[in-house]
Amino acid sequence: MAEDPVRDGKKFDPMDPWRGVRDVYMDAWGKTMVDTVNSEAYAQATGAVLDTYLTVSAPFREAVEKAMLKTLEQLAMPTRADVVSIAERMTNIEMRLDDLDAKLDGIQRLLTQAGAAPRPAQRSAPQPSKPQPTKKKTISAKKTVKRGKK
Repeated sequence: MAEDPVRDGKKFDPMDPWRGVRDVYMDAWGKTMVDTVNSEAYAQATGAVLDTYLTVSAPFREAVEKAMLKTLEQLAMPTRADVVSIAERMTNIEMRLDDLDAKLDGIQRLLTQAGAAPRPAQRSAPQPSKPQPTKKKTISAKKTVKRGKK
């Protein structure tokens, strides 16, 4: 069996020169196309074609929209306008809920700060207890309670 010719430590590939030609060709075309697409004349031509297409297709688009609206109406399905309206409402509700959540967080933070603030009466040494009410007052209070139950 004959050995493959070797050049510079690599096997000879008959397609290698063609790949080189292809790469040079693609680079040249790529540069030419970039220059063409970035020109003002190309932008104007593309704009004119797009305007023409939109002008010609407008009546067909309107007819399809009307037919679709009637079909959706007969099938009792929501139209695009209905879905957009609901999405706007949901977005509005979501924004309001976010605002309420932020306000509640602020209120909670203020309450936490107020509750965590040291109070002189609570932090000081225990105060002597107040004198107990006399038995007479306690008895009269019990009688009042008994009368209230009858």
